[in-house]
Amino acid sequence: MATTRIGLDQLPPATRAAVEEHTGPLLAVEESTEGFNSEIAARVTSATGTWHIKGLRTDHPRAWTQRREATIAPFLTGLAPALRWRVETAGWDLLGFEALDGHHADYTPGSPDLPEVAALLRRLGETPCPDIELRHAEQRLEHYAAHPDDLHYFAGTHLLHTDLNNTNILVNAHAPQGNRARLVDWAWATRGAAWLDAAYWTIWLITAGHTPTSAEHWAAEIPAWHTAPPEGITAFAAANANIWSDISTTDPDPWTTRLATAAIAWHAHRKGPPLTCTPCPSPE
Repeated sequence: MATTRIGLDQLPPATRAAVEEHTGPLLAVEESTEGFNSEIAARVTSATGTWHIKGLRTDHPRAWTQRREATIAPFLTGLAPALRWRVETAGWDLLGFEALDGHHADYTPGSPDLPEVAALLRRLGETPCPDIELRHAEQRLEHYAAHPDDLHYFAGTHLLHTDLNNTNILVNAHAPQGNRARLVDWAWATRGAAWLDAAYWTIWLITAGHTPTSAEHWAAEIPAWHTAPPEGITAFAAANANIWSDISTTDPDPWTTRLATAAIAWHAHRKGPPLTCTPCPSPE
């Protein structure tokens, strides 16, 4: 369920003043329509710089997402925008990130962004998981796995982003090749098996028009993908078919329906066609 977005001008005066202690008087405010978790999301410019601000009321049910992003930010150098400051004043929690240039990643077949996203996920796979409180992948998937025994496939000690929506990846074509993409919105950071982010990406690729085979081809560009047992990938596909079917039923929307369709198609691909035989042996 998306969080209602409000403008920066609706913040309490004390909160706005606390922001300007870091930025100086704001000269321009460009409200953002992307994302679902934040009440405040804007690109702001002053005489001293430009920042991306995101925030929630401190009593908001998703206030934990702000804390998670603030906690993990110092460990994401080269992967995500740097956190420059944090304001907790007058009932609001605001994070001020460096403002990145670039466009949302294009996942469609043939897009030049695909190698950049693959390079980003390879860098993420090489990043140590910090010793901070994070949900575990098997915990997040336990209510959706087809079989309880499947959960062990998802357990691990690696840092995962898990929300590979293309709007969470910014690509700057002017940055050095292989280092052009950055991941934003780390609220759902998770600890788990190294191959899971490549698997999460697969679903979004299918949603963008890839066949399951093509999507898995791109997932295979991530070294960790090759550590996954095939039955583990199939178990993950089954769990995500259940997740997105549930989400699209509870919160029907064109984009949730597309994700559910993609996840179901991937799971069907992983299961393969039913076995046939002519003639079939008698069951004994």
